[in-house]
Amino acid sequence: METILILFIVVGLPVTLGIGYAAYERHLKFKERQFKAITSETAEKAAQYAAQTERLEQRVRVLERIVTDKGIDVADEIEKLRDAPLN
Repeated sequence: METILILFIVVGLPVTLGIGYAAYERHLKFKERQFKAITSETAEKAAQYAAQTERLEQRVRVLERIVTDKGIDVADEIEKLRDAPLN
């Protein structure tokens, strides 16, 4: 009985702990790749939102100028905006 216990302590325990540690390392590497993918996707979405916000701000500036400038024909300016591309 003592021999089996000693054999388990000397061989079995290190092997078991080694396998557990390797599995934990793989799990950590997976989580790191997952985090990088999410970070990349989030950065891409942020850039898209920033570009969209910039386009909207430009359009608002034009509309503000149309409303406040008395010398411009408002209908013509609105038609020009409708024909202008969004990008």
